[in-house]
Amino acid sequence: MKKTLSVILGIILMAGVFTPLASAATPEPPKSDKQFQINGAGASFPFPLIDTWRVEYNKLFPNVNLNYQSIGSGGGVKQHTEKTVNFGASDAPLTANERELAPGTLHIPEAIGSVVLVYYLPEVPQSGLKLTGENVADIYLGKIKKWNDPKLQENNPDLKLPDRPILVTRRSDGSGTSYVFTDYLSKVSAEWDKQVGKGKTVPWPTGVGAAGNEGVAWATRNTKYAIGYVELAYAKSNELTMAYLQNGDKTAFVEPTFDTVFEGAKQFPVEQIPKPEQDWSQVSMVLSSGQNSYPIVSFTYLLVYEELNQAVSDKDMAQTLVHMLHWMVTDGQEFSKPLGYVPLPQKIQDLDKQGISRLMFGGEQIWNSGPTKTDAKSAAQPDTKTDVKDTKKKTDKKSDKKDTEKKTDIKKKIKKPTKKTTTSKTTVNK
Repeated sequence: MKKTLSVILGIILMAGVFTPLASAATPEPPKSDKQFQINGAGASFPFPLIDTWRVEYNKLFPNVNLNYQSIGSGGGVKQHTEKTVNFGASDAPLTANERELAPGTLHIPEAIGSVVLVYYLPEVPQSGLKLTGENVADIYLGKIKKWNDPKLQENNPDLKLPDRPILVTRRSDGSGTSYVFTDYLSKVSAEWDKQVGKGKTVPWPTGVGAAGNEGVAWATRNTKYAIGYVELAYAKSNELTMAYLQNGDKTAFVEPTFDTVFEGAKQFPVEQIPKPEQDWSQVSMVLSSGQNSYPIVSFTYLLVYEELNQAVSDKDMAQTLVHMLHWMVTDGQEFSKPLGYVPLPQKIQDLDKQGISRLMFGGEQIWNSGPTKTDAKSAAQPDTKTDVKDTKKKTDKKSDKKDTEKKTDIKKKIKKPTKKTTTSKTTVNK
């Protein structure tokens, strides 16, 4: 009987420890009697999606306004580090040095996108110019200077390429799109890797700079014989002609579309990605294998402090931010595909929920997701149930009756309301 009571007591205590009061399917929505403005800044790569979220979330919660400034990943990391925004955004994960400047930062993948090569050739008004990785690297190294270079003509025997100089455009600001693009160039060209490398800013060997994806898209669209790199959403919205890039297997030239970007993303080993609180600096999705995999694919991230009182002014604001982040990575994913982004797979959504569950204000957890869908599918039944069942079989009915009475008494004693601690408001710049 003592053994049975001990087992039952252990189960009750474990339930109290591992089922927090804050556990819920979704975070508590923003309070309706207050006005909230959430400020974010950073990558232009996801701006079309974030701006759509701004509109759609406001339809659901008219008292919540999202102000997101598309200033580039470098600017987003800077403002996040200086704590002048509620969240930052970057296509480039934080480096080791940046993590030291912003300890406690979580990486929350918000979408999967791609970088495409766009061009303005009057003689080739349609998309479909074929380029290898080596071609692209040599253009940006300044080694291929004309459109009719034999290396380009070889891949495009059906096109009559013009005898015109290639006008290279690239980013002038600290850019996550540049990080993804130069990560790709570093992997397809040993010369690029040695001479230039990858980063949000690099010593470009050639080209004219423009700020943001918006700037490069505009410069390429309005400059004859120009080539540039932008996120797919910008190429689509500006109706730019796009190159077909050689896949990672070097077996085909692949058109950048939702389906081919999805194929590239699908090949990425999701089980190897870090937890939100860990180091993401080595994560790269470029050059995935597969016949129809587009080769320049990337996560784009929201950057959030685990302890939110570093970036928001009060607990109600923290609650609103948590709810908005959760909505972005779950329900908000329905707006990804029309813009050319790949919606986050369930495993990444579950990972994001784990990260959002870590968010606190004044040391108090805002929301606990409980078991994720992925966990629920794979979790085995607890062994303790079998142990209790076997133990009960060995106990006579009289002992069972007494144990049940004692269990009821124990529950009454343990199940007391938990007092919530109050926290003082911390004022920060928004």
